[in-house]
Amino acid sequence: MFLAKKGLLFVFLFCLYGISAQIKYFPEQNDVWIEKTPAELKVDSEWLNDAVEFAKENEYSGSRDLRIAVLKGFAREPFHEILGPTKKRGGPAGLIIKDGYVIAKWGNTKRVDMTFSVTKSFLSTVTGLAVDKGLIANETDFGKDYVWDGTFDGAHNSKITWQHLLQQNSDWSGEIWGAKDWADRPPRKGDLDDWKNRGLRDPGTYMEYNDVRVNVLAYSALQVWRKPLPQVLKDEVMDKIGASTTWRWFGYDNAWTIIDGLKMKSVTGGGHSGAGIFISAEDMARFGLLFLEFNQ
Repeated sequence: MFLAKKGLLFVFLFCLYGISAQIKYFPEQNDVWIEKTPAELKVDSEWLNDAVEFAKENEYSGSRDLRIAVLKGFAREPFHEILGPTKKRGGPAGLIIKDGYVIAKWGNTKRVDMTFSVTKSFLSTVTGLAVDKGLIANETDFGKDYVWDGTFDGAHNSKITWQHLLQQNSDWSGEIWGAKDWADRPPRKGDLDDWKNRGLRDPGTYMEYNDVRVNVLAYSALQVWRKPLPQVLKDEVMDKIGASTTWRWFGYDNAWTIIDGLKMKSVTGGGHSGAGIFISAEDMARFGLLFLEFNQ
């Protein structure tokens, strides 16, 4: 099981018979999820219906062809391109769950769609598992002590810890899989020269949302697990919570590395240039229940 350690989000893996009374029901794999009326669980049906209607009426306004939406959304970034798989999305879909039971749902909850930065929750989970299993001794350890291929070389990058990568305040500087850190969501002011020659902030002092650096975390976690992270997620989490076999975790088309003589794909922590977790609302709900139960 996981231990709660400072600075990281951890969960407990569990067997279904070990679920506490707070979640009274958890569906077995392939079971039809049991539904109950709001009244049975003392939920205000009017408020619940308002929430469902709000979700249905506030669909993302961009193209349902997510390749087009991604390219348009990040058009101001220099050199941005689609590097991994994308998928046309469906309409709004979701579930509302109380005590483990479905009390409302809308859309096709079995449809697999891209989830973009929700992928970071899955990445932090498999990284946390590496700490739990002793593959990473402590989240405050330096990345350079685990990944020695140049990823953490230099006066700045050598000061970066796993905790910095997880909290997105590493300010890692470099390029991975053809993507440059400074080109990811650059400031509104300045130009290419300003962005490339920016001053670096000490790791741990400044949080910045940056998918290139998150992909460095994914690559580093792959190095310590020594097997593809989707396999780790399947074996250690998704199979144990009864998820379907339809979810996928992709990396960029060129994100291949060799470990122990085997060619492995390094996955991404989001869909900024395609890739990331593709998953149904129902499988996402199982993952959410896992966190809900053991992060009270």
